[in-house]
Order: sequence, then structure tokens, then C-alpha cells
Amino acid sequence: MRRLAAVIAIVAWVSQALPANAQRPGAAFDVDHYRFALTLSDTTDVIQGEATVDVAVLATTDQVVLDLIGRQEDGKGMAVSSVMENGQPRAFQHGDNRLSITLPEPARQGDRRQFVVTYSGIPADGLVISTNRHGDRTFFGDNWPTRGRHWLPTVDHPSDKATVEWIVTAPAHYQVVGTGRLAEETDLTETLRLTRWRSDIPLPTKVLVIGVARFAVEHLPEVDGVPLQSWVYPQDREAGFRDLELTVRVLDTFLRFLPPFPFEKLAGVQSKTVFGGMENATNIFYAEDAITGTGSMEALIAHEVAHQWFGNAVSETDWPHLWLSEGFATYLTDVYFERVHGREAMAARLRRERDAVFAMNARAPMLPVVDTLTADPLGLLNQNSYQKGAWVLHMLRRRVGDEAFFDGLRRHYAAYLHGNASTDDFRRSIEEASGQDLRAFFDQWLHRPDEPVVEVAWRYDAAAQAVVGEVRQRQPGPAFSFPLDLAYGQEGDPLRVQTVEVTQRVQAFTLPADAAPTVVVADPDVWLLASFFIGATE
Repeated sequence: MRRLAAVIAIVAWVSQALPANAQRPGAAFDVDHYRFALTLSDTTDVIQGEATVDVAVLATTDQVVLDLIGRQEDGKGMAVSSVMENGQPRAFQHGDNRLSITLPEPARQGDRRQFVVTYSGIPADGLVISTNRHGDRTFFGDNWPTRGRHWLPTVDHPSDKATVEWIVTAPAHYQVVGTGRLAEETDLTETLRLTRWRSDIPLPTKVLVIGVARFAVEHLPEVDGVPLQSWVYPQDREAGFRDLELTVRVLDTFLRFLPPFPFEKLAGVQSKTVFGGMENATNIFYAEDAITGTGSMEALIAHEVAHQWFGNAVSETDWPHLWLSEGFATYLTDVYFERVHGREAMAARLRRERDAVFAMNARAPMLPVVDTLTADPLGLLNQNSYQKGAWVLHMLRRRVGDEAFFDGLRRHYAAYLHGNASTDDFRRSIEEASGQDLRAFFDQWLHRPDEPVVEVAWRYDAAAQAVVGEVRQRQPGPAFSFPLDLAYGQEGDPLRVQTVEVTQRVQAFTLPADAAPTVVVADPDVWLLASFFIGATE
């Protein structure tokens, strides 16, 4: 997900979709599969829905509870007319934005149950029914983080992943894009069309969506057998196809160092998402105004494609671990720029990301990356999850080396593919790949809220033919441990680089030098998340 400033601006607007503590409502059952049959119309914003929900019982329970926003004072929200199981009606209560289904007798561990929920209403959010920038009517799912409950009865938490089938009946002048692979298109009448999409890969609710609009569709060249598509408004056909063609290069680049693509297809879709880009599984939704025809979407496309591996195929166990999604997508975008445009292009991005981290720390000095203090997932869409998460990965890469780092990413992906992982799970994956104990590294960078403030004071000792000095840490908290590269020499000449292992608040160093340097630079290759002050002393 991209365009962080816009995300922050909408936090208050959509936070009404969230309970006070956005946690999974219970672990007595797990959803295996959703089948959503939806009817959409041009004459009303009311949607007619029938959701078939298959669950596996994890512990004895007499209730199955799903998230679903009920009818509100403004008339928006969903009203449930019936809940059936095996053709028999089941008692239910729909209140406090929960649909509680009462079982006639307790379900026990290992049982499998299927419920059919019939409902209707006008979604206040989640399914954005609107007009696009050309004035045409559109319907776009926009579930992240917990807005799917506005229009779908689900377990609306990233830890509960399920397969999905969409059966959408809509006016025939629309096309429908959805999760997974296209299974059916049938013209029911001259004016109504049924479209069915299906994915047999389990996914969290946050990235299960449909898009319904008038589209121009281009089928791009496949990359490693992955079908690629571009879905844009017909009025933006040329510009949209030109911009989204970059997806081919992005996917090809990632497949050179990441495991095989995890899903049935990859579509880029011009949409009404409230985010700059939304990484919906198999069909990424881009904000309609991101389409310009100028090729300016490269970083945005890379970020959202990276999410297909981390965020979608491997999802965080809970919201405090969101950096495993957003930090990964941010850093993999940096790596993409490194591989396509060179190391300096990556370094320029890292410098901007470092500045963003310092700005975040100035605003919220008590919040770490793994943030258990912020209850609202939208509040976690900040520079800690994105830029600092990316920087942690960058420093981890320096710590363990390229081979172990990328091997660790692949190990982690293989271990948690189509499941969920925590920060500790990722740490163990990298420890296995590197043979290093990384607890202190992870604690320092992910559980501490601050960053090092580094002052380098130096002088030239002619007798010793050395640069001598101290690295002093000026942040209020305890000392950090990190390697600090110092480059020094004569202006205009290649600089010599030496590494100082900093483990205490004041760290002395001695660097061999034949002459007094005219240039001393800290962190010349951009490997350390710190602010720097350098000065010569007498």
C-alpha cells in the first residue's frame, strides 16, 4: 500500500469501521472458504448478498461469530434476513457489528460446518459504489484493514485466511475483475451478466476484492508462466496500458531473486481505492489518478507487486507485525531500484526513507516498529511500518550478508507460504540462514522506539600516521551497537573506507592514514539508520 500522506488523512474517516481493539473475534473456529454471491444494480446502491461460509471447528463452541456492520442511523449497513445450515434455519443475533450464529448443539473440535447468510443493504464503506473521474458508475472493493465487514460477513482479521469464490450478477455493460482466476462469464439476459472468479489459495479478508466497471483490458506477455493483465477505464486506455506495462519488468526482476509467484494471475486495475495503491491478491487496485501515461508508477507498481509475496502469500499474524508487510514491500522496492537502476538509485531512496524515520520519531518518540500501543491498524500505516521497517531489513542484510539475507527471505517464505508469521518467526528464519543469534539486533531496531544520534570527532596524529577520534552517541536512551563505516582521504581522490564496531556510548577509533584527510564521511554507502554529526578537533 502506498501514498502514506493520503493514508494518514483518511484514518479518522474510516476508523468507524474498527472496533476499539481490532482483534480476531475468537479462535474457536477457522474459516476455510467463502462463496460470495452478490447482485449489483444501476438503479440502487443496495447490494443483495448470499455468503456461504465453510468453517473448521478448533474448540468446542455453541456459536460462530462473523464480522458484519449492521444497519446504521443513516440507513447504510447490512441487514441479515436468514442464516441456514444444511437447509435448516439457525438462530442468530446481529448487533454491535457482529453476526452471532447460535448452534442447536455445541460443535466440537474437528467438525466442519457450512452456513449460508442471506443479507442486503447499502455499504457505508468497503465496497465503494461511486462514479469514476469520467463520471461512470463503478463498484470497487476496498477492504483494508478491516473494512470488508461493511459488505461481507467474514472473520475480518489477517490471521484467518480462506479461499474465495465470487459470483457477481450485474448489468451486462460492466466487466468484473476478482480474486484468482476467471471461472465463468454468462449472459443471463440481454441486460444481466453473471461473472465468477475463484481462488483456491487461502487469503485474508483484507485483500479479497472485486472491481466492477467499464474496462479496457490488455493481456500482457506472461512472465515465468504468470498471466499479466491491465484493467483501465476505456477513456484512459492508452495511458493506462502504457503505465501498467511496467508490471512486466517489475515481476521479471523480482522473480530473479524471490520464489515463484504465489497466485493464479496478476492484474493491475485502475480503481476508486482510497489508497494510492492497494495490494489486493491477484488484482492490485491503483488509485485512478495514478494513471497518467508518463511512466511515473514504477515505484508504486514495485511496492504493490512485492506485497503479493509478503503481506498476501505470507501474512502477519496480527497488526503489530504490520512491518512484515509494509516494511518488506518498501525494501523490496528499494532492491528493485538497485537491480534495475543501480546502487546509487537505491541509496537515494534509502536517504529519503531515513529522513522520514527521523520525522516520525520527532512526532511520536515512544512508538517502536512492533507497536502494541496503537490499537487502530490504520494508525500503523506510518513511517515506522514502512520506512523504518525497510531500514531494519537493509541493516539486517548488512549484518548477515547478501547470501544469507536473500536465502533467509526464501526460507521464511517457504515456511509460512499461505499462512501467517510473526516478527519472531522471521527472526528465526534469518537465524537459520545465517547461523547467527539475532535477538539483540531485532530487539534494538524493532522494539526500541528511537534511533542513534552519532557524533564523530576526529583529529590527525602525524606521529602515528593515523586518524584518531571518538564515535559518541547523543540519543537520550541507552547505547546502540552497530558497525559504522568511515570514509576519509583527500578531496577529489578515492576515499579509504574503514569500519568501526560501535558497542558503547563513546567508542574510540584509530584509522591508518599517510596524511591528514581533508574529507571524512560517515556511512558513505548508506548502511546505517542514524543521524550524523562530524567535526575535526584540535
